[in-house]
Parts: sequence; C-alpha cells; structure tokens
Amino acid sequence: MKIIANDLRVGNIVEHKNKLWVITKTMHTQPGKGGAYIQAEMKELLGGTKTNERFRSSETLEKVHLEEEFYQYLFSDDTDITLMHLQTFEQITLPTDILGERVAFLQDGMQVKAMMYDGKPISVDLPETVIMEIVEAEPVVKGQTASSSYKPAKLENGLRVMVPPHIGSGTRVVVNTADCTYVERAKD
Repeated sequence: MKIIANDLRVGNIVEHKNKLWVITKTMHTQPGKGGAYIQAEMKELLGGTKTNERFRSSETLEKVHLEEEFYQYLFSDDTDITLMHLQTFEQITLPTDILGERVAFLQDGMQVKAMMYDGKPISVDLPETVIMEIVEAEPVVKGQTASSSYKPAKLENGLRVMVPPHIGSGTRVVVNTADCTYVERAKD
C-alpha cells in the first residue's frame, strides 16, 4: 500500500531500499527556498540500525502491513527459542537475538505476540510486565527510607533491577519487560 511522505507517522512500518523500517520520529520542514520535506528517523526492523532520511512531501513509500500471530513459549537453548502457534500448534524456532536481553524474561507457557511479514516472524513482543522473585537484595540501611532512594537487587533470571528499600530477598515483584524496571510489589 502506497503512502505519501506527508502521511508518515511514528510507528508506521515502511519498505525503503529493500529493507523494513519502523518510523521512530518525523519532522515536517518548510525551508525558505525549495519545496517542503519530511525528515524521518527510522530503525531497521531486522538489523536494528538507525538512519535519518529526507523525503519530499509528495514522495511515496510502500507501507507494510504486518500480521500479528499469538504463540506460546515452549523452551530455549543458548541460540534459539521455540514457540508454538496457539491455534495450529505449529512450532517455530527463532534466534534468541530477536529478543535481545529481554529473552531472560521468557517463562514456561508465556504467551507472546509475533509480528509476521510474508509468513516469517520478524519481531516478538513480550507481555508488558512479568512477576519475578528477588533472589538477592542489599539490606536496608537505617535512615534510607526516603521514597526516592532505590537499591540494586537481583532477579531470579539473573538480571539486576533497582527496587525500593523495603523490598528484600524472596519478595515477588512486577517488572517492566521493555526496560527492566521495577513497577510494584506483586499482589499474590
């Protein structure tokens, strides 16, 4: 589907120079001389490289439609993760670097959303938050009870997160999977 550069929005996925790009920032510029143009910051979906491109306002790009498929996480090894489609029960294997360091948040039976292009998965989205247990935390320092102070703690998956002083080892917490930050104490 063709889209003119003037209609580019953050989050659009376009095909440019035979690669898939997600638009991360756009700016419309009307110089004193010459025609208006769109300055677009783009991130390559498969490689992760970033680029800035200028498009004339009337220039057209190919907007890509991605299909969302829901899968269940089965298992992983050092290089691959295995997922099962929830309707067809078909299994697929993907490289772990498709998730980067977020692969540590995968849990048995977790539902994930795969973005598909031409029948192939190009990215995998985890749930927004997960519940993890703190296995190691520094003890509370007397007088360090201000709500703005945080201390480092180690999660059961080995990642480190900053938590409030009252959180200790054995506490279950909610963690944001996008940036590995503490959200709240788990309610269970």
